Amino acid sequence: MTELQTETMLESRQAEGLSHSLEDYLEAIVDLAGPENNPIRAVDLAKKLDVSKASVSKAISNLKDKGFADQPYYGDITLTEEGLAYGRAVWHKHKLLFRFLNETIGIDPETANYEACQMEHTISSDSFQKWEAFLATVGIGEGA
Repeated sequence: MTELQTETMLESRQAEGLSHSLEDYLEAIVDLAGPENNPIRAVDLAKKLDVSKASVSKAISNLKDKGFADQPYYGDITLTEEGLAYGRAVWHKHKLLFRFLNETIGIDPETANYEACQMEHTISSDSFQKWEAFLATVGIGEGA
């Protein structure tokens, strides 16, 4: 792959959405909020991601500016419809990648979790959709 091809890939990846860090915040909020999208506390998010409350505050401010989250002054965090959809998509990628790495090819859970997190941020939407369709043909992917 040439340097130009790599640069083009990185540019297209950045055009797709949020930074890896903000995607991690959305994913964690979706996980903590559960299927009902319950409001969550910033302290719980900080604990889950092992970051400071100041880091959470800055990230939530960025997510609010981009229209992905809501948080009244010192109140609980909720996701907007757009934030919820984006976060659920990242969480879905993570779960499917984890299941494939752990259950299908036998990578230990800790490594599979770490590598699924890395992969979920770098695989393009088009490639993931094609990979997910392939997995469905071999009976993998339901329930992820």
